[in-house]
Formats: sequence, structure tokens, C-alpha cells
Amino acid sequence: MLGWSINLFRICGIHLAVHASFVLLLAYFGYEGWQSGGLVGALWSLLLITLFFGCVVLHELGHSLAAMRYGVQVPRILLMPIGGMAEFDRIPRQPSAELVITIAGPAVNFGIVALLLPVVWTDLWSTQPVAAHSVMALLIQLTVANGLMGVFNLLPVFPMDGGRILRALLATRMNYLRATYWAAMIAKVLAPILALLAFFYYDSPLLGVLFIFIFVVGDAEYRQVLRREQEAEHWAEWARRIEVERLRDAGRDEPPPPPFIVHDSNR
Repeated sequence: MLGWSINLFRICGIHLAVHASFVLLLAYFGYEGWQSGGLVGALWSLLLITLFFGCVVLHELGHSLAAMRYGVQVPRILLMPIGGMAEFDRIPRQPSAELVITIAGPAVNFGIVALLLPVVWTDLWSTQPVAAHSVMALLIQLTVANGLMGVFNLLPVFPMDGGRILRALLATRMNYLRATYWAAMIAKVLAPILALLAFFYYDSPLLGVLFIFIFVVGDAEYRQVLRREQEAEHWAEWARRIEVERLRDAGRDEPPPPPFIVHDSNR
């Protein structure tokens, strides 16, 4: 389903694409705006959601530009109704590099808040209501949304930013695979709880779907790391056997067969 996307343009050498289902999100916000304020309300709502996802793009660009400094290739940023995703060809295993790359995203959101806060401060705390569908109402919404986006992404639910920060910190105390395992396990506990809260307490189906997506992606990433570790061990063992056989019998023509790979997801 991630292939159902439309390429828009390049930004900093990275393809920006939107998932086809994004049209449904625009239609929903346009309809809600129309219901509350007619044509003006519809246009204002569409402008708000467009600017909000512009901030999502900047968040993902923060991750991407930081990653590119470590030699990571970033082919595209994909926007979906549940958020954005920067696609990396690899994730650096150095804890310090992962920390820098991960923190860069929320830092962009907090930077946007810092820029907008002086403009909206008075109206934000005023007892007088802000005019509906006004520029000030738009700026207040963007300020609050960026603050929430920055804080939300710091939740320790792998592979969200907070979960990656947790893995990087754990990786300073244990190997990368174990750090990923514990970050994913914590996410498996927190993601269902947060999904239930989203569905039944906050009445937010979209947020609930997001946490289900995070649960699935986090588990898939752990299994990918596990598979790569096991394959690396497999070929290292084969190389060791070849070296042993070479030393034992310098005249041997063929290397011994490689050992079997046994994928164990309980590591």
C-alpha cells in the first residue's frame, strides 16, 4: 500500500511524495470546514491542513538532512494521512549518530513554536475569543500543533522518535540487537494501551490507527535487525570454517558448505 503514492517534487534532493489516500484527508477537512463556515471555512480548513503537513515535511527534513551528514541516502519523504515518513537506505548504528538524527525532527517543531510564539502570545492567552477563520486563529493552531507534534514524537514508542532515542541510549549499555529488542518490547506494551485510549477515551480513530501502524512497523524493524545480525553471524561462521579447513588441509579444493541460518525471534 505504501506504493500507492504520487511524486510531487524534489526538496534538498529528496523526492516528496503523498500517499493516494491523502486526498480523503483533504476532502474530510474541506467538508468539516464547509459545515462550520461555508466556502470560507472550507478554504481555511484546507489551508490549515496544508500548512500543518508542511510542518510535517520540515520535521522529516530535519531527520533527513541530519542523516545525510552521516552518509545516509534519503530517496524520499512520504506523506500519509497519519503523518510523514522519511525513507533511509540505512540507519547508523552509532548511538550518537542515531541521537542526532532522531532529535533533529522534534527540534524543528520546537523551533517553529519559538518563531510563532511571540506573534500569537497575546491572543493565545487572551480572554477574548479569536475571530474564526482568521490569520491569527491559523497561526495559533499551527503553534499548538507543532508543540504537540514535537512532544508526541518523543513518546518512547519505537520506532517513533522517542523510541529511537531510547534505543540509542540503550545501545550505549548493550549491543545494538538487544537495544532494539528492548525498545520494541516497550513499544509493544505502550502502543496497544495508547491505541485503546485514542479509540475509546479521546474518540480519535485516526490516532488509534497510527498507534496500530507504529506497533506493526516497530516489530517489523526489530525482526529486520535480527535477521541481519543472524546473517552476519552465518557468514562470519562460514569464513571461520573456511579458514580452519585451509589451515588443516592447504590442498583442499572446495570450501565446506555454509552452516544453516536459524532465525530465532526470541533473541
